[in-house]
Formats: sequence, C-alpha cells, structure tokens
Amino acid sequence: MSFINFEIDEHVALVTMNSPSTRNALGTLEQYEAIESVCRRISEDRAIRAVVWTGAGRAFCAGGDIKLMRSRSLDPELEPIEDRYHYKEGIHRIPLALYYLEVPVIAAVNGAAIGAGLDLACMCDIRIAGQSATFAESFVSLGIIPGDGGAFLLQRLVGSAKAAELTYTADTITAEEALACNLVSRVVPDEELIEQAMQLAKRIARNPPHALRMSKRLLREAQHARLETVLELSASFQALAHSTLDHKERIDAAVNRLHPKRG
Repeated sequence: MSFINFEIDEHVALVTMNSPSTRNALGTLEQYEAIESVCRRISEDRAIRAVVWTGAGRAFCAGGDIKLMRSRSLDPELEPIEDRYHYKEGIHRIPLALYYLEVPVIAAVNGAAIGAGLDLACMCDIRIAGQSATFAESFVSLGIIPGDGGAFLLQRLVGSAKAAELTYTADTITAEEALACNLVSRVVPDEELIEQAMQLAKRIARNPPHALRMSKRLLREAQHARLETVLELSASFQALAHSTLDHKERIDAAVNRLHPKRG
C-alpha cells in the first residue's frame, strides 16, 4: 500500500498520508521518497494551483516511528556519523521538498500532529485544524532535538518565545490553543475539515497559476532576505507576471468592468 494517496479536484491536489495503523508515523526511505515524489509531481504539473495535505485515520502525523528509533538506538554498530547521513538522506528530504514546493499548500490537521508531524504541518503555507487536533513539539520528551527543521519552522509561525516554550516543555496543546498562538489560522468541526480546506484551496486556485507560484516564492524568500533583495526579486517576478496571458486577460476584464464601452 502506497504511503501517499493523490487526487485532483479541479485545480486542487488532495494529498493524504495513508498509514492509519501507525498514525502516519514517519521513518522509512519509502515514505520520504513518496513525499518527495508527490511534491515533484505537483511542481511539474502547471494545472495544479493549490494543495490540501492531510492524514488518513485519526491522526495527521504522529511524528517519527518510535519503534524504528529504538532499534537504531540499540544497534551497536551504528556510528554517529552514519546517523548524520541517516537524517540528511532521509527525513531532511521532506522539508526540502514540501517547504519549497512551488504551489500553496494547506495542512488539514486531523487529530495529532506530534514531533515531526507538527513540523510537517509547519512546512505548509496555511494550517486548518479540526476541533480534536492536538499539537506538540515533543522531541525533548524522548531525549532528542527537533531534527527535521522544527527549530527553523516553528518560531517563524508563533514567535521565538512561544516556540521556545513548546520546544522546551514538549507540552501538547489543543486546536484552540494553536489558534491563539497563530499556529493555525482556523479551527473547524472535524467532520468539515477536508471540505473547508478544499473550499479555501479552490478560492486560491481561482487565481492565475504563475502569479500564485511566484507569490509563494516571494513570501518564502522574504522570511530571510534583505529588503533590497526582496525588491529586486519582486521586480523580476512582476516583469514576468506582466507578460503572461492571464494578466492581460484579467486586466482587460477589470478595465471593461470599470469603464464599459458604450455602444
């Protein structure tokens, strides 16, 4: 059974992590390759304008597979340097693929988003939570650190102090608490989660695809670049946007609405 289910509804891709028996826990190269592959497929399909990312069953993603962690910790032949490559060639493929995916991504968080599962949600552009969703940056409770980009991602969403609190305590917070600290943008009834996420994705997808992709890249770059750099990139992207057929058609329609021709 594939770890990733992939569907397209109009211009929106629905991506579902499909291992409900493990609560969509992460830990195998096959899973990382599946996520990397679907991100590549989405980026290469110009017809896709938005993505909804969710988990099958009762959890969004329970984080790292603790059984696999335990077996690695008990392996007497495993050298620390090999563990470094285990991360670089393994789970680090997820943030590099998902965070930099060109298309806007909405995480529809159903149930638990724990450890790497929380960080995966943070890689998305927008997070919507079902009422029963829970969140935890739980690494220190297992004696490890956020090894998949959480130290970079979480504080950009909730601020440095709140990210430190969540990271150092490993506390689990509710969907409402996640809303209060801006980790998610809305909380909806569980049974409406996918429907509302898809509705939002379709509102996004009504807009021209090239403008969406360049806007996302601009927002990502603006998180760490100097103002002058962002302005230069904005000028380049805007020059491209002005040349697209989408822009020409939409600006003509806007002018005609404001200044209708008189017969």
